[in-house]
Amino acid sequence: MPTMRDRFYAVTSELLASDPRTALVLADVGASRMRTTLERFPDRAINVGIREQAMVGVAAGLAMEGFRPILHSYAPFLVERAFEQLKLDLSYQGVGAILASVGASYDWPEGGRTHQAPGDIAILDSLPDWSLHVPGHPDEVEMLLRHEAKRILPAYLRLSTRQNERAHLIEPGRIVPLRSYSDADATIIAVGPMLDRTIEAVRDLHVDLFYATTVRPLDVDALAYIARNRRDVVLVEPYLEGTSSREVTQAVANVGHSGPGRTDPIQRMHADVTRSGTRVLGLGVPRAEHRHYGSGEEHDTAHGLDTSGIRRRIEGFLTGTSLSTT
Repeated sequence: MPTMRDRFYAVTSELLASDPRTALVLADVGASRMRTTLERFPDRAINVGIREQAMVGVAAGLAMEGFRPILHSYAPFLVERAFEQLKLDLSYQGVGAILASVGASYDWPEGGRTHQAPGDIAILDSLPDWSLHVPGHPDEVEMLLRHEAKRILPAYLRLSTRQNERAHLIEPGRIVPLRSYSDADATIIAVGPMLDRTIEAVRDLHVDLFYATTVRPLDVDALAYIARNRRDVVLVEPYLEGTSSREVTQAVANVGHSGPGRTDPIQRMHADVTRSGTRVLGLGVPRAEHRHYGSGEEHDTAHGLDTSGIRRRIEGFLTGTSLSTT
């Protein structure tokens, strides 16, 4: 099966060939894979070298001239190292670009902590008007990339070496319901490449299961449905734990006993009280540093993000033997 990264390179090359508005800016990472494209479109495909901050600045300039630039690098270099430029050159200037990262939280653990970025989604969530996508399959990468290529606002596409066995019919910004019971014990939301292991972990549990590839904005209609049904919620995310818990708790607070749409302050306050019994558990990469080398699978096990760890933590949450929330 082709990887998410393979599909990204192929679609990006096609977009450059078919849409004169598309541009590509690299900071060495991916340059060897995109050599033909760089040579074919020297005016719109640029490798600035190992200068991630400059990469963002160049992309912002292209965006100001009407181009739709695509940036690509390892997540810690693209998001963490160049965050000031993302904030000032893109967001503050009111222009957009597509950021496509590789490495995810710890896809290349041999590279050590410098090549790991479990906090990337949380960091970008601090900026307004960004769409944040976490696909779980190469087909979803293509769909989301083509969708964002037509837009102008900033977007982030988080590529991973981990992927689900098959793609799901998704719509950008929508959560896909995969399993639903009228009397479910809880609602599980699996994000991107966490889906397959989550399906296995909850196979015989009486829980609803949803799948998300767009985490900002997180599907407000789906969250309102979950809140109206007064279910405990478990988020299984491949990045920093608790990153999306705020989105769910806000949806819970917005829905009272009589359903969604309460805007009166007194009613909103009442909704917060009446919904306070709903619990939210965020499963993801812990905030504590894991200062050990090992394979990605070994990191999953250490973080409780393998199938058995997810199962154990969800069961503990539902039975009350583990009541930690985020």
